[in-house]
Amino acid sequence: MTAPIADPVLEHAFDVVVELGEPELHGATRAGTRRVVPIIGGRITGGVEADILPGGADWQIIRADGALDLDARYSARTAGGELLLLRARGVRAGMEGPFHTALEVETSSPALSRLQDRVFVASAVRDTNLVRYRAFHVR
Repeated sequence: MTAPIADPVLEHAFDVVVELGEPELHGATRAGTRRVVPIIGGRITGGVEADILPGGADWQIIRADGALDLDARYSARTAGGELLLLRARGVRAGMEGPFHTALEVETSSPALSRLQDRVFVASAVRDTNLVRYRAFHVR
């Protein structure tokens, strides 16, 4: 007999505010129209407390229909010096700011290693110079 498939349950994990620099339009590439949005800072709060470090970016593809394929990668550091790498991938369609992403977390910190073994999804909003999202652990 096979086990039943359980419906996923979402549990709030942390909140994120990502500060954005000026978008850089790279133009038409073999992948599509490429735009890179620098990540210049921000903050993670809730189940994890960390400052987002400058130097990351959101490598976007602008589709012919105007939707954006998002691929953001950035680092954060806790007050204790522990480093996190976050990767958020998703699609933002239409002119509205709300969208959803899937998140991955990578770290060498034993105290935060549990984050590497979880699946996260997020509800996000794009403001003028910010992206805000709430991340949820899927269990």
